[in-house]
Amino acid sequence: MIRNLDPAAERFLTDLGRIQKSLDRASRQISSGLRISAPSDGPDEISDILKIAAALSRSEQLRVNLARVQSEVRTAQDALEQAIRLVDRARILGSQGAGSTQTPETRRILAGEVQGLFEEMVTASRAMVTGRYVFSGDLDQSPSYELDWTSPNGVQRLIVTQATRLIQHPSGTTYAASKTAQEIFDSRNPDDSLAPENVFAAMNGLRVALETNDQTGIESALASLRLAGDHLNLHLSFYGLAQVKTESAVEFAGKTETRLKIEQGNRRDADLTEAALEVQRAKTQQDAAYASRAAMPRTSLFDFLG
Repeated sequence: MIRNLDPAAERFLTDLGRIQKSLDRASRQISSGLRISAPSDGPDEISDILKIAAALSRSEQLRVNLARVQSEVRTAQDALEQAIRLVDRARILGSQGAGSTQTPETRRILAGEVQGLFEEMVTASRAMVTGRYVFSGDLDQSPSYELDWTSPNGVQRLIVTQATRLIQHPSGTTYAASKTAQEIFDSRNPDDSLAPENVFAAMNGLRVALETNDQTGIESALASLRLAGDHLNLHLSFYGLAQVKTESAVEFAGKTETRLKIEQGNRRDADLTEAALEVQRAKTQQDAAYASRAAMPRTSLFDFLG
């Protein structure tokens, strides 16, 4: 095989190609801010970089999910705090109506006030966040209850559901953060009969007793309202704990993302100062190579003949 270039020329082109690659690599780092932007830039490191990117994406998605959970839990807390206030107000009205000197007309007026409170209670059981009913468990696209004055507890149960969703903590654990309207407002015995602490039944029982001037019924309803208030406070404590867990999870996710971003930057991002110096060195070497090549003597065999 006939070689077209002498060894010196080949070395010159090889060195020039190496310098150009170094210049191109440093220029890409400056323009992109990345030391590794393609697998060829760091074959041994690309696997770890991809793992970090996947972990970062997962953590960011978990944080988005947790923000939604925070909103749902906060809405549930607000609804339960309102429900507790409604029960307290109903107990005051019931106590006013329980006196033996109260007239049937006065009790009917009080019954009207309790009816308004009851309607607000049903509205609280239908609390929503971004189109989801927070007390409808696994069937959160539908409300659980609506008013029905013909029912003993004053409502019609629209769905029977459970709250089985578990919230993913960034650490890998899970926790519950929701209850159903039946658990909170419409507590039932194992045979599906109304439990003594049933919030709907207690309030509606007071309304009916006041309306019908039933002294015994009023006293019984007040006892049920005390149980209902305790029952609501227990569920409010559950949501308070869920809020604490969710805030902790959000904080954990934020710290995880910060750590992963630092690690990602250490592995992937360019040292712009070093890249700029590399461009300068490469250009200097390139200029020197051209100058050296230009200074080489241009002689041939014919120069020695004559």
